Order: sequence, then C-alpha cells, then structure tokens
Amino acid sequence: MANPSGEELREAVVVLAEQLGYGKLYDRLVRLNAFVSRRKPPTPEALADRLYTLTGGLRRQIAATIAFHSLWGEAFTRDLGEENDKALEALADRINAAITEDEKGVREGQSDELDAAIGEYERVLTAAIGPRAARIDMLLKAVNPVAERLRGRPLPEPASAPAKTSAGPEPDARE
Repeated sequence: MANPSGEELREAVVVLAEQLGYGKLYDRLVRLNAFVSRRKPPTPEALADRLYTLTGGLRRQIAATIAFHSLWGEAFTRDLGEENDKALEALADRINAAITEDEKGVREGQSDELDAAIGEYERVLTAAIGPRAARIDMLLKAVNPVAERLRGRPLPEPASAPAKTSAGPEPDARE
C-alpha cells in the first residue's frame, strides 16, 4: 500500500474536518484513543502533522492510525450507496488485474487499461463524495503504481460544476 505524504495527510485531515467539524473530529479521535493528551492542536493542519508523526505517515498499526481510517470510512463511505459501491468494486477488480503480483508495477500491455480504470473509478467516486475526498480516498487505498499515477493527474472536476458553469453564461449570451 502507498502511504500518504505529510501534505496528503494534511489535506485528508482538512477534508475530514470540513465534513465532521474540527472540534467533533478531534473529540472523536480522542475517544478512539488516538491521543493520550486532550490538548487540541489549533488547526486541522497541526492535527495532521501530529497524526503523521505519531503514526509514521499511517504506516504504524496503532490506535491513531486505526482511528483515522475508521473516521475517514465513516465520513465518506456512507455517501456511496449500493450501486456506486458495486461499480467501484468492479473497477477495483479491473485496476488490480493490471497490477503485477508483487504490486510493484503494471503488467505488460496493461498501462492503458489501468489508466482507464483509474479514471473511471475516480469519476464514480468524485460524483459521490467530491474530487478532493475521492483523490484522498483513492490514495489511502492504492498500491504504489496506482498512487504514482494518481499523484500525476489533475483533480477531476466535480460532476455538477460543468453543468452549473455552462448553464450560467448561456442566458447572458442570448441577451
């Protein structure tokens, strides 16, 4: 599994704080025994730095790592729905089929299939939970070859954004 960089974990904590509220996020982490101290860092970014140091970038299987993953899953998987969940599972199978057995590379001739499956997976997930959360969720679950490709891609546009921007200017153009 690929592990998030410090910057990616900061982004994840900020997104999670936006979803749950920063105070509630910290309280939940404390209740899940992620921290011994109840002294709350002043910002989500400071909390992320603390989590990164404590968990070794989510590499260590300790209470803080488990608490973070638990809260992340709770905050975002409830929005998926059964139909999206099935679609994502099928796309994950396509992605995994393109990865070598040792999960360190891409099977020969499967690069285009991998890129297409990653793109479709990200589109489905973005429609359900938004582009920032989708990218982070994918990075948290990805093996290194997939994470490298994700890090090189721009964030997708939210599904609703193009419709709003194209619908907005049209009345002005007709006047």
